[in-house]
Amino acid sequence: MAPSIAAHPDRLLPAEPAVREIARSLYSRVAGLPIISPHGHVDAGVIEQNLPFPDPAALLVTPDHYVTRLIHAGGVPMDRLGLGASPAGSREVWRNFCAAWPAFEGTASGYWIRQEFEHVFGLHEEPTVENADRLYDALASKLEEPGFRPRQLFKEFNIEVLATTDDPLDSLDSHAALQADPAFPGRVLPTFRPDQYLNMAHPAWQGNVERLIAVAGGGASGYAGYIRALEARRRHFVERGAVSADHGVFTPATLKLDDAEAERLFERGRAGQAGPKERDAFEAHMIYQMARMSVEDGLVMTIHPGSYRNHHGPTFDAFGADTGHDIPFAVNYTEAIRPLLKDFGTAKDFHLVLFTLDETVFSRELAPLAGFYPSVYIGAPWWFLDAPDAMLRFRSAVTETAGFSRSSGFIDDTRAFCSIPARHDTSRRIEASFLARLVAEHRISEERAHELIVDIVDASPRRVFKL
Repeated sequence: MAPSIAAHPDRLLPAEPAVREIARSLYSRVAGLPIISPHGHVDAGVIEQNLPFPDPAALLVTPDHYVTRLIHAGGVPMDRLGLGASPAGSREVWRNFCAAWPAFEGTASGYWIRQEFEHVFGLHEEPTVENADRLYDALASKLEEPGFRPRQLFKEFNIEVLATTDDPLDSLDSHAALQADPAFPGRVLPTFRPDQYLNMAHPAWQGNVERLIAVAGGGASGYAGYIRALEARRRHFVERGAVSADHGVFTPATLKLDDAEAERLFERGRAGQAGPKERDAFEAHMIYQMARMSVEDGLVMTIHPGSYRNHHGPTFDAFGADTGHDIPFAVNYTEAIRPLLKDFGTAKDFHLVLFTLDETVFSRELAPLAGFYPSVYIGAPWWFLDAPDAMLRFRSAVTETAGFSRSSGFIDDTRAFCSIPARHDTSRRIEASFLARLVAEHRISEERAHELIVDIVDASPRRVFKL
């Protein structure tokens, strides 16, 4: 059997021998550093309860929309991938995945899965139709071993910080239990994610708002109670160790309304009478308010715009959100974010991390914004852009304007727990490759490159997310 390409020590490093040698040295400097994951979607309860993962398909296929979307594009129905009211059994899901494996060649998800097979599970075979059941059984056997429980893997993966994404009304009991457990050495931090409480277009907005005010409004009602409740829940998150608030908005629009107009729009939304322009204006105003609150309570503010979520209505109706059909579109940051930055862009200790799915704004807008405003940092390549070539394009696009210090550090943004080390290792290899080229071209010294790669991998996420 030929050695797995996932085991090659020079994977992702430059092909040119002299540059590769520099990249090897740089990568070796950071390969063993702990993982800092300040934005992701792993459920804290998975770590706290430390239960065995259920089966290979439930771990590696069904919850990962990177994976399901591409298999579905090849003609496999979503219910055959473990989704929906009458999903296929896990072994059938796994067989569908193995049959579709050739479609993953060249993709980021294919690279990560190979890395997981090789370095997490010790499996060296490529998935095929013929070996699907044998691989399933081998993985299922691994998952029964004590060493493959979430807490043991957390330690083995060398994770120091893992941030989750949480509803504003979440009790955060799992986070509290982990913090109080002296046997658990890592940090699992909640992240305040209020999208469904800010966006009137969300079908649950009205019910969410009523619950929010009832739980945390402090006796106030209406818009005043709503604002008070959001502030109170943010404080609860800070008390549980949160360092950031995340906003998955359609566009990065911000707007400062006076209280009377904001209250008018709020009441129209509660009554179900707000039109599209009013809903958009209220959400833009609330993103402005989130920035105001971040200045006051210290939570880092991250903005993830530019995704047309649930693009295929029938799939959303049948299978729900996060099922692979969120599609990027072009965004405009310069004008959209200006009202927020006018008031808070130079505020002391305010950190604003701006992400995008639109590569064209990296050099045109984000790098210049981060190159002036002390509050602004450039979010790492996210979602469709967290792939080797796109990461290199990101570094080329932003560095000449903003340098290295104005970026967030790597963000894995994943629900797939076992892919976390592969994703972070990918980023470290790409950073080594980019810096090696600058060294080979005599644009920076090799000594400085060694300092920079440690800063990019370790110091930047700590600095930007106040860790």
